Amino acid sequence: MKTKSRYSNKKILVLGLAKSGFAVAKLLKDMGSTVTVVDSNPLEKNTEAKELIADGFKVITGSNDASLIDDSYDYLVKNPGIFYSNDLVQQAEKLNIPVITEPEIAYSYSDATMVGVTGTNGKTTVTTLIQLMLKHSPEFKNSYYAGNIGIPISDVIRKATKDDVVVTELSSFQLQGTIDLHPHVAVLNNIYSTHLDFHKTRANYIKAKMHITKNQTADDYFIVNWNTAEWRDLAKQSNATIIPFSDNQELKKGAYVKDGVLYCNDKKVMDAKDIQIPGEHNVQNALAAISVAKLYDVSDEDIIEVLSSFRGVKHRIQYVDTFGGHKFYNDSKATNVEATIVALTAFKTPITLIAGGLDRGNGFDELIPSLKGKVKNLVVYGQTADKVIESAEKADVGNIVKVDNLTEAVPEAYKQSDPEDVILLSPAAASWDQFHTFEERGDQFIEEVETLKGEVNK
Repeated sequence: MKTKSRYSNKKILVLGLAKSGFAVAKLLKDMGSTVTVVDSNPLEKNTEAKELIADGFKVITGSNDASLIDDSYDYLVKNPGIFYSNDLVQQAEKLNIPVITEPEIAYSYSDATMVGVTGTNGKTTVTTLIQLMLKHSPEFKNSYYAGNIGIPISDVIRKATKDDVVVTELSSFQLQGTIDLHPHVAVLNNIYSTHLDFHKTRANYIKAKMHITKNQTADDYFIVNWNTAEWRDLAKQSNATIIPFSDNQELKKGAYVKDGVLYCNDKKVMDAKDIQIPGEHNVQNALAAISVAKLYDVSDEDIIEVLSSFRGVKHRIQYVDTFGGHKFYNDSKATNVEATIVALTAFKTPITLIAGGLDRGNGFDELIPSLKGKVKNLVVYGQTADKVIESAEKADVGNIVKVDNLTEAVPEAYKQSDPEDVILLSPAAASWDQFHTFEERGDQFIEEVETLKGEVNK
């Protein structure tokens, strides 16, 4: 750890607890800062708040009123999911108090090598693959993953040393609140239009994503998906050394796929068919991970070992179980249309799709080409149910059933499907209408599948 950062010995308000707020509050205290924690959840069921109070923190619960901050504070550390329209955040900005997020604090205090991964889809898979590959690198003693993957960076840097590497998944919400964040290697996996309720415009969303490379220099590396002209143009904003990867073109430098073979810098690495996780999108994810691994001298043998044994990340087209001939997959992380399109293209067999969730104002007609001829049955629930039905009817999906919730959706999907079908939870929407997180939604899906299995096997 670094002995000092710009956030040491300051007066700081942490807004919002959960995992990252809890972890960064403790880190800031270790850095000598005076910390006040504000969380809108009442104290009665707020275990993180109770623990911080027991540790001597000043914690205010049940409110996030603007009056809780004044110009004596040096910084506000905001939970990434809290909107900038929040009254307390707005008041901080009026007082010219910088509003930052947890990765900024963690980076400032860590002297480990940082690899940062962002993109609309595939971030968690790429982050995990890179970390598994870098375990075999001769350049690092240990490799860790952290960030939006569900593990606060502030926790990981407590054990990571200058001889280690921390592979960090970074969302647009996290990146928007960064100032000095400077990964040695940054990965841009892709960019589609999502989270526009938070960022308001696609331009703002892209700007937040590009914070991952804004502090990079020619001594750093920016690994970019080269599949579209837009993403290639974004690379021009970076001062880092650009390393492209693509699954739709051959490249003189970087990683690509040709005739079913993955190459890096024109040298064969492995056959695409040996990648364990299903779907063409996972070829792209593998190319991104290989691009990083090769920077750190990971052997082809070790790369092949990882890609031929890795079975996927929980909630990302995660295989759950097979019974009655039906295969169940949990893709709760598909919080946008693009992610569901990716999931639908991953399977060759007929699909019974479970979809629906929070209504963010968008439509679902982009799903139509992927629904046509692929989705035999559709079970929908949640705020977006009627919108999804409207698009599915345009795609000539023959059998559509609307239910109230996920508990009803799982047995209904089984009832409507045939043996050898895939039953896929891929909501194409955020979870916040009925769940706190996409993880909670995915966990309930798994529980409902287990319950159904017990009933079927009676």
